[in-house]
Amino acid sequence: MPIPTDSITGLLLAGGRGMRMGGVDKGLQTLRGEPLALHVLRRLAPQTGALLISANRNAQRYAALGAPFNAKVIADTLPDFPGPLAGLLAGLRAARTGLVLSAPCDTPGLPEDLAARLADALDAARADIATVATVNAQHEVSMHPVFALMRTSLADDLAAFLGAGERKVRAWYARHTTVEVTFADERAFYNVNSLQELADFERK
Repeated sequence: MPIPTDSITGLLLAGGRGMRMGGVDKGLQTLRGEPLALHVLRRLAPQTGALLISANRNAQRYAALGAPFNAKVIADTLPDFPGPLAGLLAGLRAARTGLVLSAPCDTPGLPEDLAARLADALDAARADIATVATVNAQHEVSMHPVFALMRTSLADDLAAFLGAGERKVRAWYARHTTVEVTFADERAFYNVNSLQELADFERK
């Protein structure tokens, strides 16, 4: 039986420093006249119940973007932008569902069946975390660990992991039963890392 949409909280990760974009707030940079984060929210919203936006800057602007989706803005509880795991922890703590689906704010083409496919794999494997891999035409595998469906019961373990000074997403996943789901379209997970990449993406 499929996992119902309303049992999943969507988590948009927009709390980074945007260092490769010169320190600008990545999710607020525009693509086709609209913020990147808004493109991602539109893709994420139909796949989940409640929505959260993890943002450490410009909370009011993100609140305005999230308002049509009834999304709540949350911030890291840890100082100094310690990375995506801090955003995940904030999302796991704030969620009122048993599952959280995370996606970064700079991936406007994320698949419309992301939640369904990850949920099916999580359920079938009785796993704690389901994450994404892609295979390109040369049969090269790429991992996309920030796209993940995970159980909110992992929050305390993640807090302990971060409290020990650890920051690597895949190292934390390795502590738990994790299943990887392969998607054929690598372009759907393309993330925009620089203003030049954003301009190139828009031209294409």
